Amino acid sequence: MADVMILAAGLGTRMKSRRAKVLHELAGKPLIAYALRAALGVSPQTLVVVVGHQSEDVEKAVRYELARSNSHPTELLFAMQTERHGTGHAVMAAAESLAALAGPLVVIAGDGPLLKGETLLSLIENHKRNHNDVTMLTTRMEDPAGYGRIVRSPAGQFVRSVEERDANPEERSIKEVAVSIYCFEIPPLLKALESLSDNNAQREYYLTDVPVIMLEQGGRVGLLAHSDAGEVAGINTRVELAALEKKMREKKLNELMLAGVTIIDPASTYIDAEVEVGQDTVISPQVLIEGDSKIGRDCAIGSWTRLKNAVIDDEVIVKNSCVIEDSIIHRGASVGPFARLRNNAEIGEGSAIGNFVEVKKSKIGRQTKASHLTYLGDATLGDRVNIGAGTVTCNYDGVRKHETIIEDDVKIGSDTMLIAPVRVGRGAVTGAGAVVTRDVPPDSLAVGVPAAVRKNAK
Repeated sequence: MADVMILAAGLGTRMKSRRAKVLHELAGKPLIAYALRAALGVSPQTLVVVVGHQSEDVEKAVRYELARSNSHPTELLFAMQTERHGTGHAVMAAAESLAALAGPLVVIAGDGPLLKGETLLSLIENHKRNHNDVTMLTTRMEDPAGYGRIVRSPAGQFVRSVEERDANPEERSIKEVAVSIYCFEIPPLLKALESLSDNNAQREYYLTDVPVIMLEQGGRVGLLAHSDAGEVAGINTRVELAALEKKMREKKLNELMLAGVTIIDPASTYIDAEVEVGQDTVISPQVLIEGDSKIGRDCAIGSWTRLKNAVIDDEVIVKNSCVIEDSIIHRGASVGPFARLRNNAEIGEGSAIGNFVEVKKSKIGRQTKASHLTYLGDATLGDRVNIGAGTVTCNYDGVRKHETIIEDDVKIGSDTMLIAPVRVGRGAVTGAGAVVTRDVPPDSLAVGVPAAVRKNAK
């Protein structure tokens, strides 16, 4: 229906940050992700993203978000704005790419997180119906500070758009503003860009000047006033970012509670927009759930816990003060208090990971227990294993990481050191303080430093 360009090159001077503006996060996702969602809402054949500051990171974020989406443009193009001299200059940086497109072309900023695809579809429809060369989306703001004002003729037609720094007192009193959302026909756009100048207070090439040039060149300029100023507003400061974060968080929490989730203290609970939580799960105060976390039914999440990209099945208990990242917990397991799971840890059904236990890149079988003061790294544990307090899988030899394998029904005594690579066979036992440097056969007892193996542990 239309191609789309996203302007994502800016640093965002009012953010007071060294990071690219579109990489600042809102509800767990970078701002550019929301712009992409709106862009994909019009099913563009070609998506052009203008990058500049931290271009590699912005491109990576764009590709990541597109890979996660249900739709994808036929063609993805990046245009580099090496020197950043305004929004008009950003479009000029992509002129070569635009020349090959048929259009129409929707242009949006990368910092408008509430913009909807439906709004862009309405803009395109209005643009085509009126046979415009450009159609600008506008809105009315009670406090238009920071936005370019729209000057209309007595008949309501577009006359010009003026940036705040260049506006006179009468123009600054205007409530209707430009919001950096356009629909262009590409040939007249490219022609107008050739006449664009930086003769203004900021010495920048304003995209808002392009419709004026197109009008002077005999083009048709249309305005589409949008009733929801909040939807089309951009994020310009960290204060605005925090305010919108709060609104989105409240909305998410309300949605979850109305769907049957108990959130004891919404004021102290932080849940990202993409998180899923099942019915009758109880979330205690001071909990942070981020990223793509998915929590099943009838779970209990204790206070001061942080979950990031965690997948938790039904009936799981996560006790107080746990940190769980990029990991899976199966049905009926319990974790904590003060436990850490990371790097694709997987906890089996009905297992228990207790106080001050860290599990890293390890798979724990069913009904297995590691109750206290243990490190399990690069390990595979079978079913019904019992890990004594103070056990460490010594997985690093100073050069490479190595794997520890503990088979079903093994009992590991307190303070056992397992020097990987090593395998402990089914039904084996290690004595307290053992240092296991070689494989332990099934049904054996390993004791001492280094551990000596005795057959028939049972």
